[in-house]
Amino acid sequence: MNLINLPKIELHCHLDGSLRAETVIDIARKEGINLPSFDIEVIKKELTAPLECESLDDYLKAFSLPNLVMQSKYSLRRITFELLEDASRENVKYMEIRFAPLLHTSKGLEVEEIIESVLDGIKDAEEKYDIKGNLILCCMRTMAPDKAFDIVEKGKNFLGKGVVAIDLCASENEGFCKAFVEPIALARQYGYRITIHAGETGIGKNVLEAVELLRAERIGHGVFIKDCADAYKIVKDKKVVLEMCPTSNVQTKAVSGFNEHPIYDFHKDGIRVTVNTDNRTVSNTDMTNEFNIVAKEFNISMEDYREIYHNSVEASFADLETKEKLKKYMKDK
Repeated sequence: MNLINLPKIELHCHLDGSLRAETVIDIARKEGINLPSFDIEVIKKELTAPLECESLDDYLKAFSLPNLVMQSKYSLRRITFELLEDASRENVKYMEIRFAPLLHTSKGLEVEEIIESVLDGIKDAEEKYDIKGNLILCCMRTMAPDKAFDIVEKGKNFLGKGVVAIDLCASENEGFCKAFVEPIALARQYGYRITIHAGETGIGKNVLEAVELLRAERIGHGVFIKDCADAYKIVKDKKVVLEMCPTSNVQTKAVSGFNEHPIYDFHKDGIRVTVNTDNRTVSNTDMTNEFNIVAKEFNISMEDYREIYHNSVEASFADLETKEKLKKYMKDK
């Protein structure tokens, strides 16, 4: 398989984990922001987590620098455009970008301005490249549930205009779903689709609760359903889609090595899996690299690739017209 030429769908990609190092330096200079260094190699190292992270929390340290340069409408629009531009160069035809608007308010931007700036960046890229983007709004599990209500309320005016879903992310503690039942229920009522980070750090039961309590349609990562029979069963029976990110999962110690990743076992057992980068810069990866890893470790066939691609199309929060267009890209492959 010539993976670089195949069409791709990415459903799990964090905006603040996918910045170009050159852009970080350029924005910092333009906006008078102090960086630890203006040396490109130093910044690249700061933005990238090592493969040998100690944990998810250790991995998340790489996000402190990007947020310094993501506090203006210009920077948010530019960074979003560049992410889609980079993705389009490896034949990503559709991607859902996710980010937490509340992390970008430190210089006075309103949540609505923040969301609008990212949507403008998506539109800029769509006009220039053969790629379609949508936006997922993240609520931080480390913040109080009333902050989630704030995002749900302020984001609802952008539903149907590029915002498609709500997510819960950040450090994962057991039983986190219970605190967010009400804001996620309100989001669902407004028309947001639901994807939840769960089962990334050894707590398979969080996936079960994300589906039962929050009615998650997709799960970010979900690795640890392998250790929780009830979570495994509900994901399989309800056809909940897993947004899997092999490199990130090795970095955060969700798995000890690529050969131990459960993605292919899940796939062969009928669980719907998708392949994603999670964070292109923090994980120093792209979609081609992620599929190369899966192909090398598990010897996937073209039929496997086609099935994962179609899983991704069907699981996407795109409209029907977009889904039909995406299916056509694989017809002659």
